[in-house]
Amino acid sequence: MLPLVTITTIAHVASGAIAVLMGAIAFAVRKGATAHINTGRAFTAAMSFSSLLGAILGLIKYETFYITFHAGILGMTLVLSGWLFAKRPTKHRGPLSFAIAGVNLLNTLGLVAAGSCALTLPEQTLRGFAAADYFFLGGIAGVALVNDLLILMRQTLSYKHRIAQHVWRMCIGFFIAAGSAFTGPGAKVFPEAVRNSGILSLPELTIILLMLFWLFRVLRGKGPKMRAL
Repeated sequence: MLPLVTITTIAHVASGAIAVLMGAIAFAVRKGATAHINTGRAFTAAMSFSSLLGAILGLIKYETFYITFHAGILGMTLVLSGWLFAKRPTKHRGPLSFAIAGVNLLNTLGLVAAGSCALTLPEQTLRGFAAADYFFLGGIAGVALVNDLLILMRQTLSYKHRIAQHVWRMCIGFFIAAGSAFTGPGAKVFPEAVRNSGILSLPELTIILLMLFWLFRVLRGKGPKMRAL
């Protein structure tokens, strides 16, 4: 019988692969259409599950995968909050929204603390990851936290700003999934020549460029009309 850690790792990788596939399809189909909504739901479910398992693995194997705990928490809060913005057109201040903001606060503080700790060590690494890695994730969590607080202070949220929140949170969640698959731990499955070529960074770059494109369109009022998820 396989050890629990092995089973968890396999499930984490498999659900992460599904999330990457569903995210790619969601990008490719017409926005707001039934196919987009269905693949978005599948992406949210797969990404949330994979992120949760990643966070658990980060705690179990903290000697080598501690940063995965924070990355998993971040991925989960991003896609869940992004899904909520599309699902609840007029409800952006519910208990779950406050809970997500609280988790983002704790995660930001934890990542900044881990990065600061890494800076004090001889090689400026903590549990195998550089201080810059912790600060990078901490920056994303911090941006999410600031957005959470600004939105929670507003009584109403316009359609375009709600969809913009949906877009950037889902895209960054997808970015984290793709990064884990192509330039993170998942890169080990590719030949060394492919890893050294830089081609594995293209999916992440593509996601960021597409995110900026759709944010520009949405904030200019030219984005697609979306139905509630």
